[in-house]
Amino acid sequence: MNDVYVVTGAGPVGWTVAEQLAEQGKNVRILTRSGSGPEYPRVERVRADVQDAAQLRDAFAGATAVFHCIHGSSYTVDAWQAELPAAEQMVLAAAGEAGAVVVFPESLYSYSEPHRAMTEAGPRTAEGGKRGVRTKLLEARDASPTNTVSVVAGDFFGPRVRTSHAGERVVPTVLAGKKLWVIGSADQPHSFTYVPDLAAAMIHAAETPSLSNKVWHAPTGPAVTQRQLATAFTEAGGVQAPKMGAVPGWALRAMGVFSKDFRELAEMLYQFEQPFVMDSAASEAVFDLRPTPLAEAAAATVAWWRSQA
Repeated sequence: MNDVYVVTGAGPVGWTVAEQLAEQGKNVRILTRSGSGPEYPRVERVRADVQDAAQLRDAFAGATAVFHCIHGSSYTVDAWQAELPAAEQMVLAAAGEAGAVVVFPESLYSYSEPHRAMTEAGPRTAEGGKRGVRTKLLEARDASPTNTVSVVAGDFFGPRVRTSHAGERVVPTVLAGKKLWVIGSADQPHSFTYVPDLAAAMIHAAETPSLSNKVWHAPTGPAVTQRQLATAFTEAGGVQAPKMGAVPGWALRAMGVFSKDFRELAEMLYQFEQPFVMDSAASEAVFDLRPTPLAEAAAATVAWWRSQA
């Protein structure tokens, strides 16, 4: 295939990027260890390990762009440090040889002034833990001779999103009329990004050379509280308003004394105990893209979850 768009990983972001590319008539090669991915006529599913330089060289042959959408094997700083930097360096080297730009989905973790509305011009110098890992990844991309674009998103929601603060713990729970427990506060504003909007921005960035070697924000709607987001899902599903409770920060931190999993989660409590808001206005203007209205995004999310039942 000529002018191939390569996607690494078949999680919600990689899968959605591959789907959108295929729907646009692009040739797509999606790389996973299992050979999974969307079944489309223009999608070639390839078994490959991004830690294998020879496999990457072969898989990236003819690539116009690479969308690097893999995550750590677990939500821990140890896994991230052990896996993510090495994988990114492999991908950057192979993409550079192929002459392809690498587009990364990125989080808000590296922002060092999260108490302010976060914009592309804000400082990204957070240190320590998972936040520090993300800072170093951005620094390494900036230092690479390979062209890159990092597209920042808030917490994910949407079809295929399972392991997030708006995923499998939330949507099936509220649709079933069960009580939902959230961390921090249910009533602090928080930015959530609809994954199809992130994918659209990543594709646009890949096809626009003037956007390379910068950090951009995915189109993201106005910040909502965890309560408001859960309510959007119940309204889309035609069920009663959600019953909600909140696990306070002190309780989560106390549990972290005895559990590494809770310590890893408590590290990110700052995002849910105070306003955690990103502003995508500048990128929306440059990309000429807008976020999907919440009601529409919630309806698509609910429809996907019900299809899984």
